[in-house]
Amino acid sequence: MHRFHNLNLSGSTGTGNLSIIDVIILGIIEGLTEFLPISSTGHMILTSEILGLKSTEFLKTFEISIQLGAIMAVVYLYRERLMTSFVVYQKLFVAFLPAAVIGFLAYDFIKGYLFNAYVVSVALIIGGVFLILLDRWTSGREQIYGDLEEVSYTGAVQIGLFQCLAMIPGTSRAAASIFGGIFAGLDRKQATEFSFLLAIPTMFAATGYDLLKTSAELNQNEIILLLTGGAIAFIFAWLAVKAFIAIVVKHGFHHFGYYRIVLGGAFLLLSWWIGMEVHQEL
Repeated sequence: MHRFHNLNLSGSTGTGNLSIIDVIILGIIEGLTEFLPISSTGHMILTSEILGLKSTEFLKTFEISIQLGAIMAVVYLYRERLMTSFVVYQKLFVAFLPAAVIGFLAYDFIKGYLFNAYVVSVALIIGGVFLILLDRWTSGREQIYGDLEEVSYTGAVQIGLFQCLAMIPGTSRAAASIFGGIFAGLDRKQATEFSFLLAIPTMFAATGYDLLKTSAELNQNEIILLLTGGAIAFIFAWLAVKAFIAIVVKHGFHHFGYYRIVLGGAFLLLSWWIGMEVHQEL
Protein backbone atom coordinates (compact mmCIF):
# COMPACT_ATOMS: atom_id res chain seq x y z
CA MET A 1 0.00 0.00 0.00
CA HIS A 2 1.29 3.48 -0.92
CA ARG A 3 0.78 5.74 2.09
CA PHE A 4 -0.03 9.45 1.89
CA HIS A 5 3.08 10.78 3.64
CA ASN A 6 3.45 13.54 1.05
CA LEU A 7 0.35 15.19 2.48
CA ASN A 8 1.60 15.87 6.03
CA LEU A 9 -0.44 18.86 7.22
CA SER A 10 -0.10 18.59 10.99
CA GLY A 11 3.42 19.70 11.62
CA SER A 12 4.18 16.34 13.24
CA THR A 13 7.30 14.51 12.25
CA GLY A 14 5.53 11.50 10.79
CA THR A 15 7.33 9.27 13.30
CA GLY A 16 4.05 8.24 14.93
CA ASN A 17 4.17 10.73 17.81
CA LEU A 18 0.87 12.62 17.98
CA SER A 19 1.08 16.39 18.34
CA ILE A 20 -1.62 18.31 20.20
CA ILE A 21 -2.91 19.52 16.82
CA ASP A 22 -3.27 15.92 15.68
CA VAL A 23 -5.17 15.08 18.88
CA ILE A 24 -7.56 18.01 18.44
CA ILE A 25 -8.25 17.17 14.79
CA LEU A 26 -8.83 13.47 15.47
CA GLY A 27 -10.99 14.27 18.52
CA ILE A 28 -13.23 16.58 16.50
CA ILE A 29 -13.57 14.06 13.67
CA GLU A 30 -14.36 11.23 16.09
CA GLY A 31 -17.03 13.26 17.86
CA LEU A 32 -18.71 14.43 14.68
CA THR A 33 -18.66 11.08 12.91
CA GLU A 34 -19.12 8.39 15.59
CA PHE A 35 -22.91 8.42 15.39
CA LEU A 36 -23.27 9.36 11.74
CA PRO A 37 -23.42 6.48 9.21
CA ILE A 38 -20.11 7.51 7.65
CA SER A 39 -17.57 5.58 9.78
CA SER A 40 -15.67 7.44 12.48
CA THR A 41 -12.85 4.88 12.49
CA GLY A 42 -12.58 5.13 8.73
CA HIS A 43 -12.39 8.91 8.90
CA MET A 44 -9.64 8.74 11.53
CA ILE A 45 -7.62 6.24 9.52
CA LEU A 46 -7.88 8.42 6.39
CA THR A 47 -7.13 11.57 8.38
CA SER A 48 -4.10 9.89 9.93
CA GLU A 49 -2.87 9.19 6.41
CA ILE A 50 -3.27 12.85 5.44
CA LEU A 51 -1.53 14.01 8.62
CA GLY A 52 1.36 11.68 7.88
CA LEU A 53 1.00 9.77 11.15
CA LYS A 54 2.80 6.47 11.39
CA SER A 55 0.42 3.54 11.93
CA THR A 56 1.70 2.61 15.40
CA GLU A 57 -0.06 0.47 17.98
CA PHE A 58 -0.67 3.62 20.04
CA LEU A 59 -2.34 5.40 17.13
CA LYS A 60 -4.65 2.42 16.59
CA THR A 61 -5.42 2.40 20.32
CA PHE A 62 -6.01 6.16 20.28
CA GLU A 63 -8.43 5.88 17.36
CA ILE A 64 -10.48 3.33 19.28
CA SER A 65 -10.12 4.70 22.82
CA ILE A 66 -11.31 8.26 22.21
CA GLN A 67 -14.61 6.77 21.15
CA LEU A 68 -15.28 6.54 24.91
CA GLY A 69 -15.65 10.31 24.96
CA ALA A 70 -18.24 10.18 22.20
CA ILE A 71 -20.09 7.33 23.92
CA MET A 72 -20.32 9.32 27.15
CA ALA A 73 -22.18 12.00 25.19
CA VAL A 74 -24.90 9.43 24.40
CA VAL A 75 -24.99 8.26 28.02
CA TYR A 76 -25.57 11.85 29.07
CA LEU A 77 -28.21 12.64 26.43
CA TYR A 78 -30.17 9.41 27.02
CA ARG A 79 -29.61 9.23 30.78
CA GLU A 80 -33.33 9.36 31.62
CA ARG A 81 -34.22 6.43 29.38
CA LEU A 82 -31.24 4.44 30.63
CA MET A 83 -32.26 5.06 34.25
CA THR A 84 -35.95 4.17 33.85
CA SER A 85 -36.17 1.32 31.33
CA PHE A 86 -34.68 -2.05 32.29
CA VAL A 87 -36.21 -3.66 29.19
CA VAL A 88 -33.99 -1.52 26.96
CA TYR A 89 -30.93 -2.94 28.74
CA GLN A 90 -32.10 -6.46 27.99
CA LYS A 91 -32.60 -5.75 24.29
CA LEU A 92 -29.25 -3.95 24.05
CA PHE A 93 -27.46 -6.84 25.76
CA VAL A 94 -28.90 -9.34 23.28
CA ALA A 95 -27.96 -7.09 20.33
CA PHE A 96 -24.46 -6.64 21.76
CA LEU A 97 -23.62 -10.35 22.07
CA PRO A 98 -22.80 -11.12 18.38
CA ALA A 99 -20.24 -8.30 18.19
CA ALA A 100 -18.75 -9.32 21.55
CA VAL A 101 -18.13 -12.90 20.44
CA ILE A 102 -16.99 -12.22 16.87
CA GLY A 103 -14.97 -9.16 17.87
CA PHE A 104 -13.07 -11.14 20.52
CA LEU A 105 -12.24 -13.92 18.06
CA ALA A 106 -11.28 -11.61 15.17
CA TYR A 107 -9.50 -8.85 17.15
CA ASP A 108 -5.94 -9.57 16.02
CA PHE A 109 -6.90 -10.08 12.37
CA ILE A 110 -8.92 -6.83 12.26
CA LYS A 111 -6.18 -4.68 13.78
CA GLY A 112 -3.42 -6.37 11.82
CA TYR A 113 -4.87 -6.43 8.31
CA LEU A 114 -7.97 -4.25 7.91
CA PHE A 115 -6.86 -0.89 9.33
CA ASN A 116 -5.72 0.73 6.07
CA ALA A 117 -6.98 3.41 3.70
CA TYR A 118 -7.81 1.03 0.84
CA VAL A 119 -10.17 -1.08 2.91
CA VAL A 120 -11.77 2.08 4.33
CA SER A 121 -12.26 3.67 0.91
CA VAL A 122 -13.95 0.64 -0.63
CA ALA A 123 -16.15 0.14 2.44
CA LEU A 124 -17.19 3.81 2.34
CA ILE A 125 -18.29 3.51 -1.29
CA ILE A 126 -20.20 0.25 -0.86
CA GLY A 127 -21.90 1.51 2.30
CA GLY A 128 -22.80 4.75 0.55
CA VAL A 129 -24.64 2.90 -2.19
CA PHE A 130 -26.65 0.95 0.39
CA LEU A 131 -27.52 4.13 2.33
CA ILE A 132 -28.99 5.65 -0.83
CA LEU A 133 -31.02 2.50 -1.39
CA LEU A 134 -32.09 2.51 2.27
CA ASP A 135 -34.15 5.66 1.78
CA ARG A 136 -36.03 3.98 -1.06
CA TRP A 137 -36.70 0.88 1.04
CA THR A 138 -38.07 2.91 3.97
CA SER A 139 -40.09 5.43 1.96
CA GLY A 140 -43.77 5.20 2.91
CA ARG A 141 -43.26 2.15 5.14
CA GLU A 142 -45.63 1.81 8.08
CA GLN A 143 -44.23 1.89 11.60
CA ILE A 144 -44.27 -1.54 13.28
CA TYR A 145 -43.07 -0.77 16.80
CA GLY A 146 -44.45 2.00 19.00
CA ASP A 147 -41.28 2.19 21.10
CA LEU A 148 -37.81 0.68 21.35
CA GLU A 149 -38.90 -1.43 24.32
CA GLU A 150 -41.21 -3.35 21.98
CA VAL A 151 -38.40 -4.61 19.74
CA SER A 152 -38.41 -8.42 19.73
CA TYR A 153 -35.40 -10.38 20.92
CA THR A 154 -35.12 -11.87 17.44
CA GLY A 155 -34.98 -8.34 16.06
CA ALA A 156 -32.31 -7.42 18.61
CA VAL A 157 -30.15 -10.37 17.50
CA GLN A 158 -30.62 -9.33 13.88
CA ILE A 159 -29.44 -5.80 14.66
CA GLY A 160 -26.45 -7.25 16.50
CA LEU A 161 -25.48 -9.43 13.55
CA PHE A 162 -25.66 -6.46 11.20
CA GLN A 163 -23.47 -4.48 13.59
CA CYS A 164 -20.72 -7.08 13.16
CA LEU A 165 -20.22 -5.78 9.61
CA ALA A 166 -18.75 -2.65 11.17
CA MET A 167 -15.65 -4.62 12.16
CA ILE A 168 -14.52 -3.79 8.63
CA PRO A 169 -13.13 -0.23 9.00
CA GLY A 170 -15.06 2.21 6.85
CA THR A 171 -18.34 0.30 7.11
CA SER A 172 -19.59 2.36 10.09
CA ARG A 173 -21.01 0.83 13.24
CA ALA A 174 -23.87 3.36 13.11
CA ALA A 175 -24.72 2.51 9.49
CA ALA A 176 -24.57 -1.25 10.08
CA SER A 177 -26.78 -1.16 13.18
CA ILE A 178 -29.22 1.27 11.53
CA PHE A 179 -29.54 -1.16 8.62
CA GLY A 180 -30.19 -3.92 11.11
CA GLY A 181 -32.82 -1.82 12.87
CA ILE A 182 -34.62 -1.01 9.62
CA PHE A 183 -34.76 -4.65 8.58
CA ALA A 184 -35.91 -5.61 12.09
CA GLY A 185 -38.95 -3.35 11.64
CA LEU A 186 -37.89 -0.06 13.21
CA ASP A 187 -38.53 3.25 11.50
CA ARG A 188 -35.71 5.69 10.69
CA LYS A 189 -35.85 7.53 14.03
CA GLN A 190 -36.12 4.35 16.10
CA ALA A 191 -33.31 2.60 14.21
CA THR A 192 -31.07 5.63 14.71
CA GLU A 193 -31.82 5.86 18.44
CA PHE A 194 -31.30 2.12 18.93
CA SER A 195 -27.96 2.51 17.14
CA PHE A 196 -27.00 5.30 19.55
CA LEU A 197 -27.84 3.19 22.58
CA LEU A 198 -26.24 0.02 21.21
CA ALA A 199 -23.00 1.97 20.85
CA ILE A 200 -22.73 2.16 24.64
CA PRO A 201 -22.04 -1.52 25.47
CA THR A 202 -20.35 -2.19 22.13
CA MET A 203 -17.80 0.60 22.32
CA PHE A 204 -17.21 0.27 26.06
CA ALA A 205 -16.34 -3.39 25.46
CA ALA A 206 -14.18 -2.72 22.38
CA THR A 207 -12.30 0.11 24.07
CA GLY A 208 -11.89 -1.75 27.35
CA TYR A 209 -10.54 -4.84 25.61
CA ASP A 210 -8.14 -2.77 23.54
CA LEU A 211 -6.84 -0.88 26.58
CA LEU A 212 -6.51 -4.14 28.52
CA LYS A 213 -4.15 -5.44 25.84
CA THR A 214 -2.12 -2.22 25.60
CA SER A 215 -2.45 -0.36 28.93
CA ALA A 216 0.90 -1.60 30.22
CA GLU A 217 2.61 0.08 27.26
CA LEU A 218 1.04 3.52 27.73
CA ASN A 219 3.16 6.26 29.29
CA GLN A 220 1.86 9.34 31.12
CA ASN A 221 2.00 11.57 28.04
CA GLU A 222 0.02 9.05 25.97
CA ILE A 223 -2.65 8.79 28.68
CA ILE A 224 -2.99 12.59 28.67
CA LEU A 225 -3.42 12.52 24.89
CA LEU A 226 -6.14 9.87 25.20
CA LEU A 227 -8.02 11.92 27.82
CA THR A 228 -7.70 15.12 25.77
CA GLY A 229 -8.94 13.45 22.60
CA GLY A 230 -11.81 11.86 24.52
CA ALA A 231 -12.93 15.18 26.01
CA ILE A 232 -12.96 16.84 22.58
CA ALA A 233 -14.85 13.88 21.12
CA PHE A 234 -17.48 14.20 23.89
CA ILE A 235 -18.23 17.84 23.04
CA PHE A 236 -18.56 17.32 19.30
CA ALA A 237 -20.48 14.05 19.64
CA TRP A 238 -23.01 15.83 21.87
CA LEU A 239 -23.54 18.40 19.10
CA ALA A 240 -23.75 15.74 16.36
CA VAL A 241 -26.26 13.51 18.15
CA LYS A 242 -28.65 16.38 18.82
CA ALA A 243 -28.65 17.32 15.14
CA PHE A 244 -28.60 13.86 13.56
CA ILE A 245 -32.08 12.71 14.60
CA ALA A 246 -33.71 15.78 13.08
CA ILE A 247 -31.74 15.36 9.85
CA VAL A 248 -32.68 11.69 9.49
CA VAL A 249 -36.37 12.25 10.15
CA LYS A 250 -36.60 15.13 7.70
CA HIS A 251 -34.13 14.19 4.96
CA GLY A 252 -33.31 10.48 5.35
CA PHE A 253 -29.92 8.87 4.79
CA HIS A 254 -29.15 9.43 1.10
CA HIS A 255 -27.05 12.57 1.63
CA PHE A 256 -24.72 10.57 3.86
CA GLY A 257 -24.56 7.94 1.12
CA TYR A 258 -23.45 10.46 -1.49
CA TYR A 259 -20.86 11.84 0.94
CA ARG A 260 -19.43 8.38 1.55
CA ILE A 261 -19.14 7.63 -2.17
CA VAL A 262 -17.39 10.93 -2.90
CA LEU A 263 -14.99 10.58 0.03
CA GLY A 264 -14.13 6.95 -0.69
CA GLY A 265 -13.65 7.66 -4.39
CA ALA A 266 -11.47 10.69 -3.67
CA PHE A 267 -9.11 8.68 -1.48
CA LEU A 268 -8.87 5.85 -3.98
CA LEU A 269 -7.93 8.35 -6.70
CA LEU A 270 -5.50 10.05 -4.34
CA SER A 271 -3.79 6.77 -3.47
CA TRP A 272 -3.53 5.89 -7.17
CA TRP A 273 -2.04 9.30 -7.99
CA ILE A 274 0.53 9.10 -5.19
CA GLY A 275 1.36 5.56 -6.25
CA MET A 276 2.02 6.79 -9.79
CA GLU A 277 4.25 9.59 -8.44
CA VAL A 278 6.28 7.12 -6.41
CA HIS A 279 6.59 4.77 -9.39
CA GLN A 280 7.83 7.61 -11.63
CA GLU A 281 10.42 8.65 -9.02
CA LEU A 282 11.72 5.08 -8.90
